[in-house]
Amino acid sequence: EETQEASPVIPTENLLSKNIMLNRSLDSVYFRDGARRIDFVLSYVDDKDGDKKQERRKAFEASLEKVGLELELEDKSNSDDGKTYFLKVHAPWDVLATYADVLKVKVPFKASDIPKARQDPLSWVTLPFRLPERIMRPEPDYFTSPFDKAKMDFFLIHDKETFFPPSTRNRIVYYILTRCPYYTDDCQERDKTGIKRLLSNGTYTSAFPLHDCRYWKKARESRCENERHLLYKHWARFLTFYKEQPLNLIRKYYGEKIGIYFAWLGFYTEMLFFAAVMGVICFLYGVLSYEDNVSSKEICDSKIGGIIVMCPLCDKKCSYWKLNSTCLSSWQSHLFDNEATVFFAIFMGIWVTLFLEFWKRRQARLEYEWDLVDFEEEQQQLQIRPEFELKCTNRRLNRITQEMEPFLPLPSKCARFCLSGATVLFWVSICLILACIMGVIAYRLAVYAAFASIMKDSPTNHIQLVGSLITPQLATSVTASCINFILILVLNFLYEHVAIWITDMEIPKTHLEYENKLTMKMFMFQFVNFYSSCFYVAFFKGKFVGHPGDYRYMFGRWSGLRNEECDPGGCLIELSTQLVIVMAGKQLVGNVQEALLPLVRNWWGSRKARKHPEKVYSRWEQDHDLLSFSQFGLFHEYLEMVIQFGFITLFVASFPLAPLLALFNNILEVRVDAWKFTTQYRRTVAAKARNIGAWQEILNVVAILSVVTNAFIMAFTSDMIPRLVYLYAYHPGSEATMRGYINNSLSVYEISQIPAPNRPDESENPTWFNQTLITTCRYRDYRYPPGHDRQYSHTMQFWHILAAKLAFIIIMEHVVFVVKFFVAWLIPDVPSEVKARVKRERYLIQEYLHNYEVERLKLQLSQSLCFSTETASLLPSESPDKHHILSECL
Repeated sequence: EETQEASPVIPTENLLSKNIMLNRSLDSVYFRDGARRIDFVLSYVDDKDGDKKQERRKAFEASLEKVGLELELEDKSNSDDGKTYFLKVHAPWDVLATYADVLKVKVPFKASDIPKARQDPLSWVTLPFRLPERIMRPEPDYFTSPFDKAKMDFFLIHDKETFFPPSTRNRIVYYILTRCPYYTDDCQERDKTGIKRLLSNGTYTSAFPLHDCRYWKKARESRCENERHLLYKHWARFLTFYKEQPLNLIRKYYGEKIGIYFAWLGFYTEMLFFAAVMGVICFLYGVLSYEDNVSSKEICDSKIGGIIVMCPLCDKKCSYWKLNSTCLSSWQSHLFDNEATVFFAIFMGIWVTLFLEFWKRRQARLEYEWDLVDFEEEQQQLQIRPEFELKCTNRRLNRITQEMEPFLPLPSKCARFCLSGATVLFWVSICLILACIMGVIAYRLAVYAAFASIMKDSPTNHIQLVGSLITPQLATSVTASCINFILILVLNFLYEHVAIWITDMEIPKTHLEYENKLTMKMFMFQFVNFYSSCFYVAFFKGKFVGHPGDYRYMFGRWSGLRNEECDPGGCLIELSTQLVIVMAGKQLVGNVQEALLPLVRNWWGSRKARKHPEKVYSRWEQDHDLLSFSQFGLFHEYLEMVIQFGFITLFVASFPLAPLLALFNNILEVRVDAWKFTTQYRRTVAAKARNIGAWQEILNVVAILSVVTNAFIMAFTSDMIPRLVYLYAYHPGSEATMRGYINNSLSVYEISQIPAPNRPDESENPTWFNQTLITTCRYRDYRYPPGHDRQYSHTMQFWHILAAKLAFIIIMEHVVFVVKFFVAWLIPDVPSEVKARVKRERYLIQEYLHNYEVERLKLQLSQSLCFSTETASLLPSESPDKHHILSECL
């Protein structure tokens, strides 16, 4: 109060005429005499609609001053571009205290006396990865309680200017900015409310809190914090990739919502290390068992695979070919399709459960340490979205707060929900058609024939190193995957806007509800967008091809697009190729977008200001030239990681090295995100979150689905089950051996019986093909040969293999699910230590509050007793004893 009297607020319209000299130090986020903090900055530029926008600004700023905020304006002549005004917002103590009471901000009232957990005796092992204690724990541990303006002497208030940290201050100011109207008293329009609408209609160009100092070196002023510099030095540089993250400092500077994201990303990266190690072991097993692969040896053998003539893989343009032409692809398939793959698929099913369960424990510990245990209920009750308040004209009594609040009637809610659901289904269908059928299947079917015709005489063999590896199957798979990836990137932009539009149509009540709804819709779109091509290769390609003389076509025989077949090496190698291209391509493009684009845009945006001396280029101008972190920025970070999580779980049986790729990417991702937040983006408005929200449920669903998909991949995409059935039931002789498997897995067809539309053109046949000598061709299936009573129908071995596949799926799913649920039951979500500490802290808080109330009551009674004693001297002596009165009151 004394500070306010010494420095009265100057109305905004009089600031320019008074020509106040402000502190424009490069370091400081304070202004005037260094006693007041700039809690928020609004910027605007006068343009052709200046009068209308100026009227809105005047009304809005009047509303802010009415609330109690103090405003100061920086003239455009002092800005680096000469046309931008900066309005600096300061929240006095009275405003902060009032809204901290409204938002139930938890603040310290006593130093914690709960002893810390004992140090792990093996903690010396992790010593090289640790950061200094002052970085990891920038604040002492306190008991906290929701702020109550009527009990300010209960809290540890040493300095009112520093009692609320900057993250809390900017959260309170932003809460006010989003709810202050900008209409005049004579014309009240309910939709003219909040800084969001003023930003969208161009009245203000930006609104942001300030970073505390430069990131590359310490601040010169003692009052200016150096948290940004500490974050850059110990967190945002890539050379610190092996160090732990300073989560408490991140939370203090950016708020709990960003802090919980980096905690989850760091924990996910740690857990990926174990999956990556196991994947490398499985891959090495495939490499070391290279020479024991009898099937590949038979394919490559000139006396076995070299004399087996295969039927054409497409109509007209595809010729007959020899089995040994797929020698290299069969060797490549063995690297991923071997006995260790089954073990790895089971391991990943258990790993997913361990990851989710241990994350719940880590999350529970953070909730306790960051005072988020009771936050969600407060958020649901207090932080109603301004958009909901504006669009819902109906009011009803809240049974909890006993206050009137807006609500959406049930008929309107149902209608919006049905319309939203129908729109989602429509767009998912469109996505499925574009990304899967149009973008992948049709291209594969149309282009494979062209590649087969061009490469029939192996013209690529002259290419050094990779020439002999290029086959029509590989060329089709790689180019289709690349085109599909480009299509994914194009469609992402569309689906994001559709998801936002659909979510806005439902008018969610709270910020949490809005984020959860948007998350679910966006993930549904991205799930189909990213995974449709992998699902096609894994579960549809090669499954519905028919056989020579009775082929199946995608859009009917008239289209000429015959369904694709898997080569004798199997479709698993194609699934691996698809997975690597989409997954690695997404990570590469994502890192370029996150690192390079912000750097270039900031360099271009500040090109004029860089010519100014440091003392002129002020803190608010520097931050204004940085990029703005949108409200969906963190959403995209989560989405990127969850899509990656789907790749390494849903299809990991086809590519055991996927966790290793994800691990390398995430080590880079943590530091790129840290660098981006610290150096390239404006400081975000602090927001609270007790967990990762709807992403937790999505991860649970993906974890369950991954068990099913990997079981089906091992059964129907991998060649593991047919090999095992042959080894134990159909091998020749008394000794279990894989010799003869290739010949056993290929059926025979009479070339003369191939219909004319399916036969290759004479010009397409290779030079070694002589129809008078070669009368039959082979194809991948289990059917009776020509001349048999049941020619070209499935053999009994086919049904045995099918039964074995179904049995494997049931057994694998049950084994993994039983282990998953047992592990989930065995590991409690909340550590017993955290439960005990939460109960202990609640007990102590109640005790301290009770003692505080008793002491305050004693003080009030003693003061009233002094007054009554003075009055009693004028009364008769038979007045009651004062000590008796006090004891009765107590």
